Amino acid sequence: MKNFKAHILVVDDDDGIRNLVKQYLSQNDFLVTTAKNSEDAQKKTKIVKFDLIILDIMMPGKTGLEFTHENKSKIDTPILLLTAKGEASERIEGLEVGADDYLSKPFEPKELILRIKNILNKTKLKVSKRVIEFGSIKIDLKKLFIYRNEKSLKINNTEKIILEKMINSPGKIFKREEIVNLIDLDKERSIDVIITRLRKKIEENPKSPKYLQTIRGEGYVLWIE
Repeated sequence: MKNFKAHILVVDDDDGIRNLVKQYLSQNDFLVTTAKNSEDAQKKTKIVKFDLIILDIMMPGKTGLEFTHENKSKIDTPILLLTAKGEASERIEGLEVGADDYLSKPFEPKELILRIKNILNKTKLKVSKRVIEFGSIKIDLKKLFIYRNEKSLKINNTEKIILEKMINSPGKIFKREEIVNLIDLDKERSIDVIITRLRKKIEENPKSPKYLQTIRGEGYVLWIE
């Protein structure tokens, strides 16, 4: 892990700020990708799994707050907001919609690095849960495989997103609407198909699930502890 470099997406409509932040982060051994607005960022998060997003709030088109609200649960990537100095209401709203931290402009580059490292340290536990074992099951979210009784069962990206959320919140009931928003489903009934498919890969007896259970009238829960 000594050679690991966190990959950061910097989103800001100001070319000068965007390039300065990229240059400073690159000098401090981070991998950096930039986006000029929320729409550009949206496209890139669909292609790359970033370790952190640095996101300006005030941008033309979709604001940083709107991007955070719409995407936080889907991409599950920590977000550091850049806010106008003194705009306390924006900072509060940003934290309410899911941002992990904020930094007011103008800022000291050293403070930016400290806040980045703090966020990345807090997310290490979640990263460690990308491989998890319970019972006779091993789930490797990085390789997209479930191993059960010496069988290797491939999972797709949709199944991976649901499992990753559930693994990081064992015992939490996920409502159907929450899963719909998580994976951008058009039809809620498609959830039943996905859950059935996952049970066949995880459970010894999919018709009487031990781990991935239905809570009638509420949603689904993963019991692994």
